[in-house]
Amino acid sequence: MSPVGLFGGTFNPVHLGHISVADQVLRYFPLEKILFIPSYIPPHKNASGVAPVEHRLRMLEIACEGRPAFEISDIEARTPGPSYSVVTLEKLKKARPQEEFFFIAGADAFIEIETWKDYRRLLQECSFIVVTRPGFGIKSIERVVERITPGKYFVAGENAPVKKAELTAGGVFVLEVETPDISSTIIRERIKAGQSISGLVPPAVEKYIEENKLYR
Repeated sequence: MSPVGLFGGTFNPVHLGHISVADQVLRYFPLEKILFIPSYIPPHKNASGVAPVEHRLRMLEIACEGRPAFEISDIEARTPGPSYSVVTLEKLKKARPQEEFFFIAGADAFIEIETWKDYRRLLQECSFIVVTRPGFGIKSIERVVERITPGKYFVAGENAPVKKAELTAGGVFVLEVETPDISSTIIRERIKAGQSISGLVPPAVEKYIEENKLYR
């Protein structure tokens, strides 16, 4: 089975923080690729202010150019309505039976996993790679893990890369790294205010946003 990371989100827009997380996961985990999965309509967010999924897909394609380990899936983008991780996982398992999936989530998203649809089934059917975020460290993750899944729990980082033999299903892997403190919300707010977003998104994505007059 080929280990593949699933990186879902709105990507509204994709930014350098997303790319940094994916790079760090590949650095410390023996995954063959990372599959970026933009949602059609995020179930936990108001859909107003979300760019059409065609634009979000294109920005991801631009951001991932030249990175062979990055792949983009439209499995949620082509399904109108809210996108649920547990449903996406079921579809991917049927479509890609030779791959083993590992959900990638920021700590800020993972601590809310109990609000996700059928989260217990999701935890039983795949493992999670949870990346620490500014203000959301290991302790915040541990509290959730102890409450919902007292099974396998591993911490990876600079001095503890995960070996392929350790990359087993049914666990929660925590990656303790520093990633840029960037959010799509801040980027959209800066665009509305007429401020520069240089250094927050890949240059080609910045150009695409300008050319298509997104988030104004």
